[in-house]
Order: sequence, then structure tokens, then C-alpha cells
Amino acid sequence: MDELSLSINEIFYSLQGESSQAGRPCTFVRLKGCPLRCSWCDTEYAFFEGSQLKFSEILSRVRDLNGSLVEVTGGEPLAQRNCIPFLEKLVTEGFEVMLETSGAFDISQVPKSVRIIMDIKAPASLEESKNLWSNLKVLKPGFDEIKIVIQDRADFDYAVKVCEENKLLENFTVLVSAVAGKLSHVTLADWILESRKPFRFQHQLHKMLWPSKERGF
Repeated sequence: MDELSLSINEIFYSLQGESSQAGRPCTFVRLKGCPLRCSWCDTEYAFFEGSQLKFSEILSRVRDLNGSLVEVTGGEPLAQRNCIPFLEKLVTEGFEVMLETSGAFDISQVPKSVRIIMDIKAPASLEESKNLWSNLKVLKPGFDEIKIVIQDRADFDYAVKVCEENKLLENFTVLVSAVAGKLSHVTLADWILESRKPFRFQHQLHKMLWPSKERGF
């Protein structure tokens, strides 16, 4: 049987820039391709650039980087059917594994030990219709996390509404971040404080540390 493979955009070692794990050294495996076209996407280069690599080749590069934490991201990693067996392989290899996903694909087959960081797309993303709401029943309370990118007040009010309707803040860390160049971090912070909701404000740490780098943070 031919060895399984994935289309890979880049593999690199950096600091985790987002989520509750921000600041930790992490190996990133960025998969090529995404069927969504969020208005504020900052990784468009991952849509089309990449090469097909066998699992053994990917794992060799990951091992060489010598990090214990690995994040599989994109693009949209779950758009490739071999993403799930690759996640399983990483877990078997003993890595602490994270998956960043758009929330538009079924997450029910993701290994339980993988920490999922799942987006909920707000209206200004122009991809709100892609939210797969059944995923909320699959996320693991107290472990998996939800991310909502905020461009304007309507997005923030949407985040509050969705969280209230689904009791998300009672069960998950809900990360909110501002669209660069569209909403100031101070404004978003003020909205969080005024709302009295326990959102977790996040700033993309990697962009603060290395503002001139466009990829491979």
C-alpha cells in the first residue's frame, strides 16, 4: 500500500502566537489549501503554494525541529482527508498536538487528545454561512477552544449573541482578536470590559515580535 501523504505549505518552528498556549515554542505544520475565503485572511499564500509529502517525510522534518508541541494548521487542514490519520500519527509519536480549523468541517473524527482551536466565523468574514454548528456538540469542554475574529461592533455583538445562545463562555475558552488595520486592539479590549463577558482577548504575538515577517513565523 502506498504511504499516505499531505499537501504541505510549510513546516517551521516558532512561538505559539495565539490561543491559551501563546508564548510556547511550537512546531507548525501548515497544510496547503482552503475552500473558504475570509475577507481578512492573512495566510492566502497557503491557498495555492505547497508540495506533496509522505507522512514519513513530514515527521522527519518535525522530529528534526525537536519540539514537543505541534500545531497542524492551514489553510484549512481538515479539507485534506489524510489530515485525521496524520493527527493520529502525531499522537502515536508522543507529541502534544493542536489543530487549528475554520469550523466549516466536521471535527468528530479528530483524536480526543488533540486540542482543537475552532473558529466561529462572524459576519464581516463573509463566511458566516460556513459555520458547522454541529461541531459545538463535539468540542471538549475545558480543553478545546473557540476563536472569533472581530472586525467591527456588529461582529462583537454577534460573538456575544452566539456565546449566550450556546453557553460557550461557561464551557470553553473563547478567544477574540481584532482584524489588523480594521479594528484597534484598545477598542476591542474596551468592548470586552464593557460587556462583562469572560472573553479572552488575544493579540497575534508572532506579529508583534516579528512584524516584517510575512510567513513562517
